[in-house]
Amino acid sequence: MRKIIHGTRLLPALLAAAVAMAISSAVPSHAQTAEAEPGFPDPAHATMPEGVFVNVENLRKLAPGMTKHQLYDLLGAPHFNEGVFGVRRWNYIFAFRQTDGGAIKCQFQVQFDKSHLAQAFYWKPEACKNLLAPPAPPPSPAPAATPMMALTLSSDAMFGFDSAALTAEGRSNLDQLLSRVQEASHIQDIMITGYTDRIGDERYNLALSQRRAEAVRDYLATHGVPPAAMQVSGRGDADPVVQCHDKKRDRLIACLAPNRRVELKGSAKTQAPM
Repeated sequence: MRKIIHGTRLLPALLAAAVAMAISSAVPSHAQTAEAEPGFPDPAHATMPEGVFVNVENLRKLAPGMTKHQLYDLLGAPHFNEGVFGVRRWNYIFAFRQTDGGAIKCQFQVQFDKSHLAQAFYWKPEACKNLLAPPAPPPSPAPAATPMMALTLSSDAMFGFDSAALTAEGRSNLDQLLSRVQEASHIQDIMITGYTDRIGDERYNLALSQRRAEAVRDYLATHGVPPAAMQVSGRGDADPVVQCHDKKRDRLIACLAPNRRVELKGSAKTQAPM
């Protein structure tokens, strides 16, 4: 009696196992789940073992959920004889041109889900996926130097007669200039050029114009302008602004006033956007 009961309990289990085996054997051998690990075929069996040069932009468009028709339009037919429509994997061999003129070959596999939608993508070697990374953008050009100022200061309003020492009015004029260049660290260069009129000894005037340009430079430096950004030059009576022909000295001196000057010309670096 016990043997009969034991046999009746064992029979359902055996039937269930038999049904499971029958179902398993009914699944086509080429059907694979998209979650399976990629098993890449032998490249020698591909229609083009040397690889096909592919449009990288098309590869960048791939995404899960795409249909086989969409993938076919981007990649073409698979490169092996696994079929097209009744399979769960497509395999390719792609070639990529290198900067040295050579080529690198990569195997690529698309896995589909039971609805035949793309679900996973694999590369062999895996490093090949890095070939799809968009190229790095070119470095931003260095900020161009932009004109900052072109200013002419009257020497008569900056210095005493026959002197290279700044007057109170001269310092005030330079303070106003400094207010225009508050971002002193962005100054690229300032050219400071001193001039005199034609009255007097030429060599003396040349030295005087140099000392006056240096006096302006030194004042700006003590107020935050980088000394390395400034260059000075004395030009004496060169490059006159006006020509005067007065005979009387006092009238000639007054007429030549525009020639007694200090010119400042400079540029500043454009700040990069934050």
